[in-house]
Amino acid sequence: MTAPTAVPQGTRTEVPKLELHVHLEGTVEPATLLTLARRNGLRLPAETADGLAELYRFTTLREFIDTWILTTNCLRTADDFRRITVDYAGRAAALGAAYIEAIFSPAERARRGVDWDELFTGYCEGAAEAEDRFGVTVRLTPDLYRGVDVALAEECARVAVRYAGRGVVGLGLGGAPSAMPLAAYDRALRTAADGGLAFLPHAGEADDAESVREVLPYRPRRIRHGIGARHQPDLLAEIVERGIVLDVCPTSNVCTGAVPELAAHPLPQLVAAGVRCTIGTDDPAMFGTDLQREYDAAAALGLSATEAWRAGLAGAACEEPVRARLAALPGPGRPESRAPAPATPVRD
Repeated sequence: MTAPTAVPQGTRTEVPKLELHVHLEGTVEPATLLTLARRNGLRLPAETADGLAELYRFTTLREFIDTWILTTNCLRTADDFRRITVDYAGRAAALGAAYIEAIFSPAERARRGVDWDELFTGYCEGAAEAEDRFGVTVRLTPDLYRGVDVALAEECARVAVRYAGRGVVGLGLGGAPSAMPLAAYDRALRTAADGGLAFLPHAGEADDAESVREVLPYRPRRIRHGIGARHQPDLLAEIVERGIVLDVCPTSNVCTGAVPELAAHPLPQLVAAGVRCTIGTDDPAMFGTDLQREYDAAAALGLSATEAWRAGLAGAACEEPVRARLAALPGPGRPESRAPAPATPVRD
């Protein structure tokens, strides 16, 4: 499915933006992906950027995931990972981003033979370069997926902790709950928590409220997506009470079929319930969107840029000096004084 066209592309707003939900592998434009694939001696199903763009048409989440795996495995070297980080940070900064908490998926690359340090070094160097060049702060949150080998997940957590001083601030977990119960990754999650990393799971991307409920005992700082929680008022109330922030990605939800159209998106319901929501692009190159378009969509659904800023500042996993610096930026005003949810995923 192509990106919805109901919301026109906007212009940069005066309120700075935080983006806490963007997969760096999904930011790679078709022409860049072809260049990297050829450099690495790999073939894609299409030989032109236009042909590759045709692959970025989805009607289901499953189709999107299959295409995502097929294309992003062309990324192999530290320079590949550095380049895509810098490229996206530059585009987001031009649209007003002051802080990006970016996601990458190292276990999938490591399982195919890419060295852990090649992965992490490339992304961390890209984050540092992006700040030097564009003034946007980039922090990193490696993401595991349900079904990945438990030992590999635990190794990923150990490596992530080693890179905590170079910009890694959290550990995520995505994928279908049916693939593996969350409890299987207890040791990996505890390793990350003991190393100071926030727990940032995907859950409730579609109508699945139970996947949201499953992650709550692990005390997530934020929940990526989480829109399925709307079906259970008591669950929404618990999210509000705990101060958990949801990362909402409107265009992504339409493109993967989680919601039928932007006008039907549940963001207004979440806001009305008192849930704090950030706005992200998820995989912007694949969904034909950008950060300004997502903020425009959110505004049309009743969430202002200032409200998104305050939610993002409360939920960001960055160091406190960075949070304080962001809070002092002109425009959005100071965030709510209420403390964010605990970052340590210790089971209740």
